[in-house]
Amino acid sequence: MKCKTNIVRLLTLLLVLYTLSCDNKDTDFRDFFGDKEIVYPGVATKIISKSGKNRVAIEFTPSPDPSITKYLVFWNNKRDSLVFPAVEPDAENRMTLYVPNLDEYTYSFMIYSVDDKGNRSIPLEINNVKVFGGIYERGLLNRAYNVDNPYTYDYENHLVTLNFLPTDTLDGFNVGTMIRYQTNQGHTIEKELSSNQNNIVLPDFKHGTEITYRSSYIPERNALDTFAVVEYDTYAAIYALFECDKSIFAEVNLPFDVGIYNGDQCPVSKLWDGSVGPQGYPNIFHSADGSKMPQAITLDLGRVYTNLAVLEETGRDCCGNPLRFEVWGIDDITDAAPTVDPADAAWAQQSIDKGWTLLRDVIRTDNGSAAMRFDLMENPPPVRYIRIRIKQVDGGGNTSNMSELTFWNKE
Repeated sequence: MKCKTNIVRLLTLLLVLYTLSCDNKDTDFRDFFGDKEIVYPGVATKIISKSGKNRVAIEFTPSPDPSITKYLVFWNNKRDSLVFPAVEPDAENRMTLYVPNLDEYTYSFMIYSVDDKGNRSIPLEINNVKVFGGIYERGLLNRAYNVDNPYTYDYENHLVTLNFLPTDTLDGFNVGTMIRYQTNQGHTIEKELSSNQNNIVLPDFKHGTEITYRSSYIPERNALDTFAVVEYDTYAAIYALFECDKSIFAEVNLPFDVGIYNGDQCPVSKLWDGSVGPQGYPNIFHSADGSKMPQAITLDLGRVYTNLAVLEETGRDCCGNPLRFEVWGIDDITDAAPTVDPADAAWAQQSIDKGWTLLRDVIRTDNGSAAMRFDLMENPPPVRYIRIRIKQVDGGGNTSNMSELTFWNKE
């Protein structure tokens, strides 16, 4: 019975305390805030950042709260800040705040919306915002071109096609490469190669002039600014092939050069008479009967060429066409003749010792009749005199026939 009495007394006490508490005003909490109510303006939403060159853009959808008059942006642990007036959003109901003069760094920003009474919203935070600058810019590299096939050159129409490698994302996102070159009229032209192109045509290119290029990048896909490589690079030297002038070619008769068929009726000079395609007797070079293999002929190109690059050789219309032959070159034949004939095993080494350079060892797999071009060695020495050492002819005989020799110099 005593236990029940104690429970009744406890319930009565709690009821009295509750009744007394209800007598207090529901605004008594204001005593803790200076009799002021806390008001939080509406907060922005859908916030993103866009990095730039020593600046950043903060884009968001503003709150529909009509009392908001400005926005506060803090960074560097609130040591730096800017105030932006609330303006009408754009057509997509977005606002953009630009924070300038930033060091190259990774930042966190806090954004408050502020109403006309100075009340701040709860903070909206955006982290890991990268700002780019000179360090990033100085690390950029120009887009790589195709070293193995840097260009094609149509020198008759003055058209150069530059060949670049596909872009990558090591330096960011390539947005283009500016090509600068000279025209035949002396004008400087700039053309842009877009990131999704690997080739670009330069019309009216002036032969012998430099081509320079500089690439541009954005560090991130939605970046504010484009960064260009600090300096232009020089493109691979552009060369054209120019046919050597046959009007100044001349015969040279060095010791052990092969004799000519039938009383000089088919001399070496037939090889630069301008004939086109395989020719028949007597409009050919024809070595003398009784010759042996290997055999050599020599000619003077009439001037020194510093970059002799291509030979075209055309055989006879029937037989005796060279299938294996060597092309040797030298710029001065004074005391340059070997003391043994071309069939001697020591001939090649003696030629080298005398200053000759082997420009190409040619092997033809056809019958040797048709005109065929052969690239000579890269970066040859200066050449004026050519010696052809014929080692094998079609049919396996000991006399050789050819219709025409044409040379091109790379300039």
